[in-house]
Amino acid sequence: MGEQAVTGAGGAPAPEGAPDTTGEDAAAAAGGATAPGPTSAGMTADGTPAVPADVSGAGMSADATPTAPAAAPPAPGAPERTSDITAGPGGVMTDEVGVVTGDLTLRTEYADGQVTLRVQYKDADEWYAVTGGRVPLADPAALDAVHTVAVALLHRPEG
Repeated sequence: MGEQAVTGAGGAPAPEGAPDTTGEDAAAAAGGATAPGPTSAGMTADGTPAVPADVSGAGMSADATPTAPAAAPPAPGAPERTSDITAGPGGVMTDEVGVVTGDLTLRTEYADGQVTLRVQYKDADEWYAVTGGRVPLADPAALDAVHTVAVALLHRPEG
């Protein structure tokens, strides 16, 4: 098929379409302001690599290579909680080995004003730090609540 000229009334060129009121045209009309933050999850439409994007709170970082220290056992006498869980279809992202799936044990540790989540394959020896699973915790009495929330988020036996 060949190209066809689009004309308006009286043979004059037709005006361009109406601006997109919800996308970039709306942002330009509002002074060019756009929402800050990551705009990519590792891909771009033109095929060029995207800049790594921090996806804080999601327990992962898009396109970033984790560089966390190896999981260490909890300090003697440090409070901790453990529960057996089944990871959902996406598994649990860890700093040391990437995604782990299946039947796992979740350990929530408190030491030095920080709570740390770790997982291991059920009955295995190695523990892995959950990516994004380390945050300050002012009151160690809140460890039970943090562990309960972590189990609720990560335990997905039915997907």
